[in-house]
Amino acid sequence: MSSSLVGQSIEAARRHVAAVLKTAGIESADLDARLLVGAALGLDLTALIAAAKRTLTVEEADRLDGLVQRRLAREPVARILGQKEFWSLPLKLSAETLVPRPDTEAVVELALQMLAGTPHPDREWRILDIGTGSGAILLALLSELPGAIGIGSDISLAALLTARCNAVDLALASRAFFVKCNYTAALTGPFDLVVSNPPYIPSQDIAGLDVEVREHDPHLALDGGPDGLDAYRALIPEAVRLLASGGALVVEAGRDQIRDITGLMRGAGLTTTAEPRADLGGVLRAIAGRKLPP
Repeated sequence: MSSSLVGQSIEAARRHVAAVLKTAGIESADLDARLLVGAALGLDLTALIAAAKRTLTVEEADRLDGLVQRRLAREPVARILGQKEFWSLPLKLSAETLVPRPDTEAVVELALQMLAGTPHPDREWRILDIGTGSGAILLALLSELPGAIGIGSDISLAALLTARCNAVDLALASRAFFVKCNYTAALTGPFDLVVSNPPYIPSQDIAGLDVEVREHDPHLALDGGPDGLDAYRALIPEAVRLLASGGALVVEAGRDQIRDITGLMRGAGLTTTAEPRADLGGVLRAIAGRKLPP
């Protein structure tokens, strides 16, 4: 395809790429085309508009063609670009991290609600993000809570390096710390808030996931065991151990898992009076429990 792009204007190339992606059945073809052209040329949206009539060089056409071929192979645009926006924060990605999704912002919203409902909502919060990945949830919370400090744990050192890089880029590194361990094995607490987006896809459902997820997201961050609840069984009791009195646990849930997770939280001694938070699609996505004083 690169030969057909040489000498085309930037705007014509964008339209051509969009048409190719649409023909391949990619729903977000127009947006993807703009992002890929911008990445190939090193231009943001404003610069693309300003340079719309400039023609592509051979090198630019080859570079753009390479990106388009990756997208046609169903590699997510976020992975091609190496970053994704979450909670209006630009986050770098790596092969060992999930692509942060808008659904997960429900966890941030509910976590902020749980903190606001305490007797001292302006205190210097201590936050733990279990399985932090790119650091999306933790860094979103720290960006909203200037006095808070947080720890992100993950079993993957590569993921932690990505999260640390994001913390530095967002000027949050002085309040964000990262620990390599399985769940909470290396931690003692106490924490005012524990958050997590654990793996929750039932093992038998992995093969049926969209290829963009199945082939590009790390399986360790997807596979929740036979019923999708293995991670919750492990992390909920550990979170209760680490929570301060009055502290809250907020986790992301898969479709139709709220009832089971509520039962696990109650079984571990948490109260679950807060309403679960739905994502933009109306799916109940975030659930919270609070540790009451003895």
